[in-house]
Amino acid sequence: MADKTSKRKLNPGTLLSPLPAVMVSCGDIEKEHNIITIAWAGVVNSKPPMVNISIRKNRHSYDIIKNSGEFVINLTTKKLAYATDWCGVKSGRNYNKFKKMNLTPTKGHVVKAPLIEESPVSLECKVTEIKETGSHSMFIAEIVAVNASEEYFDPETDEFQLYKARPITYSHGHYYEVGKHIGKFGFSVMKEKTKKRLNIKTKK
Repeated sequence: MADKTSKRKLNPGTLLSPLPAVMVSCGDIEKEHNIITIAWAGVVNSKPPMVNISIRKNRHSYDIIKNSGEFVINLTTKKLAYATDWCGVKSGRNYNKFKKMNLTPTKGHVVKAPLIEESPVSLECKVTEIKETGSHSMFIAEIVAVNASEEYFDPETDEFQLYKARPITYSHGHYYEVGKHIGKFGFSVMKEKTKKRLNIKTKK
């Protein structure tokens, strides 16, 4: 193996990309309903299903979520890209973001925070822990309900096909549409007869 590398050393930074661009809705009463766009979000556990979001303390949604102990993660799409960006740069202190972006707040199954009807997937979350990490506070939460739009279920297999919603990601100040499907989990070790049965075509 060669001693030299073609990689360039950079200063430590948040170079883990792309990340999902999500709209987090919050507020357990209507007058506090708000939306904050977040890229610092991720899965932290599977049983129970848990996620985290990181928010600066000066953001309007910080106190709303801290006080209510719940929020909803709404996945975003190409169609929602404008609203996703706008809700990230404007403050809920000055605007009713649902009204300004013509988004529909709907009632969830468990939490009081509103879902965004136009989102293909809305995850209802209850906060279990808040960790101070420096510039941001990390809200760790359990997913207590999942809401998925009927239009993205395959009528024959009943499989949820999120790619049809054209989801978007965020990478260092830019939004990108999720690209072409290149493989299924485990495709690298899948037997050829299984690939043929599932009509899976892959390249090394």
